[in-house]
Amino acid sequence: MARWTILLFSLYGVLHGQEIQTPTLQECCQDGRDRALRGQDCTVLPLISSSHTCRIAQEQCCEAAVGDQLCDNGIKMARGQGACERPFFRGDPWETKISKMCCDCCVLGLMLAGRGSSCELQGLLLARQCAHSAQTCCGKNTTEGLEPTVEVTEKPGANVAAKPPTKVDACIDSSCSQLCVDNATCACHDGYQLQKNGVNCEDVNECLTNSHNCVYGQVCINTEGSFRCQRETGCGTGYELTDDNKCQDIDECSLGTHNCRPDFLCTNTAGSFRCRPKERCGDGYIQDAVGSCIDINECLARTTPCLPGQTCINTMGSYTCRRNTVTCGRGYHQSEDGTRCEDVDECRTGNMCVGHGCVNQVGSYRCECKIGFNFNSLTKMCEDINECRHYPGRLCAHKCDNTEGSYVCSCTSGFKLSHDGRNCEDINECDANPCSQECANVYGSYQCYCRRGYQLSDIDGITCEDIDECALPTGGHVCSYRCSNAPGSFYCTCPPSGYTLASNGRTCQDIDECAVGIHTCSVSESCFNIQGGFRCLSFACPANFRQVAKGQDTSVSVRCIKACQPNDIGCNLDPVHLITHTSISLPTFRDFSGPEEIVFLRTAAVANPAPLPAATDVFFDILTADPQLSFDVLKRSHLGMIMGVVRQVKPIIGPMDFVLEVAMNYVKSGIISHRNVVIVHVSISEFWF
Repeated sequence: MARWTILLFSLYGVLHGQEIQTPTLQECCQDGRDRALRGQDCTVLPLISSSHTCRIAQEQCCEAAVGDQLCDNGIKMARGQGACERPFFRGDPWETKISKMCCDCCVLGLMLAGRGSSCELQGLLLARQCAHSAQTCCGKNTTEGLEPTVEVTEKPGANVAAKPPTKVDACIDSSCSQLCVDNATCACHDGYQLQKNGVNCEDVNECLTNSHNCVYGQVCINTEGSFRCQRETGCGTGYELTDDNKCQDIDECSLGTHNCRPDFLCTNTAGSFRCRPKERCGDGYIQDAVGSCIDINECLARTTPCLPGQTCINTMGSYTCRRNTVTCGRGYHQSEDGTRCEDVDECRTGNMCVGHGCVNQVGSYRCECKIGFNFNSLTKMCEDINECRHYPGRLCAHKCDNTEGSYVCSCTSGFKLSHDGRNCEDINECDANPCSQECANVYGSYQCYCRRGYQLSDIDGITCEDIDECALPTGGHVCSYRCSNAPGSFYCTCPPSGYTLASNGRTCQDIDECAVGIHTCSVSESCFNIQGGFRCLSFACPANFRQVAKGQDTSVSVRCIKACQPNDIGCNLDPVHLITHTSISLPTFRDFSGPEEIVFLRTAAVANPAPLPAATDVFFDILTADPQLSFDVLKRSHLGMIMGVVRQVKPIIGPMDFVLEVAMNYVKSGIISHRNVVIVHVSISEFWF
């Protein structure tokens, strides 16, 4: 909104032939210093002019004001405490560094003043800010050889360009609240807009007009004439957000929010605090930031500890006064004649840095640490850098182990260290043949597997054990007869006689001894093959019967038809007309669950659903069977003809041989016209195959 306001008045000035004056460098500088004193961040200052030079002056003067304020804090500490350790200062590391530098330089100036030396610092090539601090504390504000400072004037009420003395300035009696441009037109600074009365200026809420530059994660907060961006998220436990959008440590000890017991001393740390046992310091001592008792330099802490003409000499826990002589501070000692102080070369007097480089400094020393070490300014010693903790996951591919001044990488199981000493390579464990049979390398490990017929041991995962296929739940069905285990496989066997192993290596096939000709039947006997053997059977027709041709029915062994002698009335009255001998071989049914149909008896009688009075019917009956009565016979229709079905209804365990006689009674008009008898010679095998 402020930008459009200035544009509107610029157009008004052009229309009236007048030109709005830009701020001078002094005004830009003064604006930067004012904002620094109000605690604003010098890197995000609102611009008061589009001039690049004005922006530089505004930012640099702001930074200079911040630096001056930090330096003043160090000078105050040197004059009041006489100790310049960093824990005494608050702020970021770069802020405490400036304060400590000015504090140390002020101590140097105080020392020169105490010795009555010149404050010109001749022969000391100090930095400008350090030299200024030393001369200020020495008591002589000599500025020779220092960087000239920029004179800053007070911020004018209006930005008016110089006019020739002959013209009358129309803004002399202006009532504008902020700026007055040519022709007595009122204008406003950035962040303000002119009210409707054309005189007063009011603040522009950049947060509502969306003219701020806050980024994602920040919230816009309007301020008088400007705005500030504040973080949306908190700073975490132990910190609080300041007005300048920075996270500042909460001093739980000073606020009393700690939980230290009465016999412990609370010591504040970054983001937290520590409880340490109390240590009472005697007279002449004071506790430092870490709770230790340090000597109070009464010569600096007190204004006039000694009488005029005497010099104060600090001692541990006290001080003494003696007539004015040369007194040297820490890091210095008296010359041989006692008239001046000379620097102590700590690097020569002792092994201060313990194996590291030592650089002597005026009144002190510092250590040049080797690679892998950092110099601790408090302990003045080189401390090992734990690279594994400072750079987690960036130094080593797997594991990092810190060592004195360095680190060592190592790998997890299944890997080895590469030539670069940082990455890890997979180890091919299969090269060492860890498996009993086959090995497959995988990333970071290996996997053993076995050939067919073996399985991996559950104990060690390396050894291959033979699979007993015969002992598996399905082992009983692998072979027809007997399964024998072999290393990595198995083989099937058959009974010693009557069977041979099929080509599949599992099934036992019956040997047809009758067809092969290896039976022992005589000429008068018929060889009949059964499961696992053979039988020699001799069939003869009874009296009054004669043997006839079998025809095409290969299941019939001998067929006998009745042939009565003349005048043999008993023979003619016998209803049996035909006797048929047949044989059948049955296995021992292993899983007998129901009737098994074994013999089918076909007839020439037509099956009539509704029998006619003159029709022929057939009834079946078992005349002779085994003692357990393991068979029955059913009447059935097949292709329109009557058929009898002989079934095994009970399990029979072989080997067993018996004769089964079945009668086929042909009935016509309720009278048996004739009967055919089928004699079945049954052989039950010992096996199920």
